Amino acid sequence: MAGGWERAWRTAGDVSRRLGRSAAAAGRATVRAGRATASGTRTAGRAAVGGTRSLGRAARRLTHAQGAGRTGLGGLIELSAAHAAGDALVTVALAGTLFFGLPVDQARGQVVLYLLITMAPFAVVAPFVGPVLDRFRSGRRFIMAGTLFARGLLCWAMAAAVVSGDAVTLFPAALAVLVLSKAYNVSRAAIMPSVLPADITLVTANARVALFTLTAAGVTAPIAAGLAAWLGPEWVLRGTMALFFLAGVQAMRLPRHVDSPDLDEVEEEEEHEREPRARRWRTLLNVGPAVAEAMRANAAIRVFSGYLLFFLLFLVKDEHLPGLEPTLTIGALAGAAGAGGLLGAVAANWVRTHSPQIVVLVTLAVATATGVATAILFGLWAALAVALIAGFAQELGKLALDAIVQREIGEEVRSSTFGVVEALLQLAWVFGGLLGLLMSLLPSGTTAMWAITVVLAAALVWLLVTRRRRLRALDDRVRRAKRRERPASDVTTTELAVPYDPPGDRPGSTKPLTNPHG
Repeated sequence: MAGGWERAWRTAGDVSRRLGRSAAAAGRATVRAGRATASGTRTAGRAAVGGTRSLGRAARRLTHAQGAGRTGLGGLIELSAAHAAGDALVTVALAGTLFFGLPVDQARGQVVLYLLITMAPFAVVAPFVGPVLDRFRSGRRFIMAGTLFARGLLCWAMAAAVVSGDAVTLFPAALAVLVLSKAYNVSRAAIMPSVLPADITLVTANARVALFTLTAAGVTAPIAAGLAAWLGPEWVLRGTMALFFLAGVQAMRLPRHVDSPDLDEVEEEEEHEREPRARRWRTLLNVGPAVAEAMRANAAIRVFSGYLLFFLLFLVKDEHLPGLEPTLTIGALAGAAGAGGLLGAVAANWVRTHSPQIVVLVTLAVATATGVATAILFGLWAALAVALIAGFAQELGKLALDAIVQREIGEEVRSSTFGVVEALLQLAWVFGGLLGLLMSLLPSGTTAMWAITVVLAAALVWLLVTRRRRLRALDDRVRRAKRRERPASDVTTTELAVPYDPPGDRPGSTKPLTNPHG
């Protein structure tokens, strides 16, 4: 009996030892698997970090190419890309609170309210933004940084308003973000000649900025949509606050010559300080025929763009544009408009040797022709095509307009002129949006497309007629000057509107476009 118990005890001990060894072996295998997993995770993480660094280095090489890193243009491009990404985050975070998900009739009322709130302050604030920026040219870096820091604080306030449903806080804060965004754009456009390398034209520099900003916004928007669906729009706004704060620090790190006027500009400033203030306003209002013509053409394009945005959007929501599900149709239209903007930025590099005035008029003509084709062949594919061309025309026309203003307008009123330009284009876009809302009530999309096309065609014909008259009058003046043996320098170059030539070689030029620090 004792032997039986002893054998049983030994058997149990053997079983226990085997189980212990098996458990130990399993534990060691688990540890090895964990180490392998951790190693694989670290390897994947290193690969992701390495890929991100490689992408960042490639982007840095592009932004700093052709001397752009030395003059400060590269840093300005990167800063503008961060600015555009922040605006995209704000837009996506607020999209659900302002429009989507509402019944069609209620959404129309919300959008009309939004458009009116957007339009009214620009009519009041715009005349003062530019002069303030011109007054403090020596502190442009700090002004740009201030707009970014202020938008970061407003994003924090909007996040709280989204959670509590406080529309009284949300709408004014969203409006302030929009105004500060325009103020940043005005400052950025005004300092472009100060950071322009010798080997890059204004149209090319503006196109490079636009290409990176559109890419940043296009990449950020879907990420923001996913984060908003996962974490909520309030967390997207809080993350945007951090992005704006970092961008503000980057703005303060721009080269010092961005806000340090050269000797010629100081002398001009002292001269203008002795002039009556009313003369400055007369100079601002009389921007010259080249700038005025480009502003009118771009205003017509913005009316067209705003009209299409809200007309097609509500046409889809009313289910009057069959072919795809409404959500897919809206996404396709947005993608077409974004792709058109990218194509416009790329095309600006191709036409950099052509006259910006001609580029603006050709862009308006292309938009008009596309409107005619869409009215004739109205449908889903025609709507996608016209959205693509509208984005293309808006981007290319604005880049050419920026180059004309930077070339023709003196440093002393350049920010003021850009402020007026931004206000005019914003008001034109709002006016077009209101027309689009009104025309979306019609059951026929063809009729609505013919209406906006007629407006575009009338604007194009008017601009071509006035341009022809001006050039004919200029020819008469030149002939009379030759008969009286007037020197050719008496004819001002801003009246010519001829193919682009460097201002440094033109008589009457206010400032060389090449950066003295490059």
